[in-house]
Amino acid sequence: MKALGRIAVNTLKSLRRVTNSAVSIFLYQPKGTEGEEYHKWYYNTFVWNKTTWLGIECWKSVADMWNYQEILFDLKPSLIIEFGSNRGGSALFFAHVMQRVGIPFKVLSVDISHQRLDPVAKSDPDILFVESSSIEPAIAEQIKKLKEEYPGRIFAILDSDHSKDHVLAEMKLLRPLLSAGDYLLVEDSCVNGHPVLPGWGPGPFEAIKAYEQEFPDDYTHDAEREDKFGFTFATNGFMIRN
Repeated sequence: MKALGRIAVNTLKSLRRVTNSAVSIFLYQPKGTEGEEYHKWYYNTFVWNKTTWLGIECWKSVADMWNYQEILFDLKPSLIIEFGSNRGGSALFFAHVMQRVGIPFKVLSVDISHQRLDPVAKSDPDILFVESSSIEPAIAEQIKKLKEEYPGRIFAILDSDHSKDHVLAEMKLLRPLLSAGDYLLVEDSCVNGHPVLPGWGPGPFEAIKAYEQEFPDDYTHDAEREDKFGFTFATNGFMIRN
């Protein structure tokens, strides 16, 4: 009887917790600005430049990084193109995810200078680091060669010079190189007031708009991915090639 009594008491407590939780969820109605305010806090505290992948700096939103690994697993690209290497943390992250996916692949990471590149990232055999401006014709030729060696889907991410003209040039360079179903991420389109750094000036967000005015049918925005975690550094920048 005592055992039955304890079960009954515990069951009642469990039902009470479930009921209270359901009521709390029902009563709490978000105002719609929570994600934007958190975004501002996240960006303005510079916690993003204290983020590392296995000890190597990786200047990205951790929510975006989680999103990226989900995209990589679903897309299973054979070629990842990264414009903007910094210390190499994100290139190594992409390589580690793809190594677990288990298909042949290559990460091409391009930056104007690799002086800050971490030796651990540089030593990974699945990453090709190229020191160059990302908009040089030679980079397009490099991508063409890699496409022949690693045919299949492409995941491209732009995270180098965050000026409008440069990002627009990167998008145009990739235009003949990406095929239907390939994925393009335009990072730091959150600056210039979208919603952070309102005084930045025309940047990646404006580059996306300018590109779409010229080539309106090239991409479909992956709004579901973009909105998944409530905020992203790639505002309006999750794009699937049509």
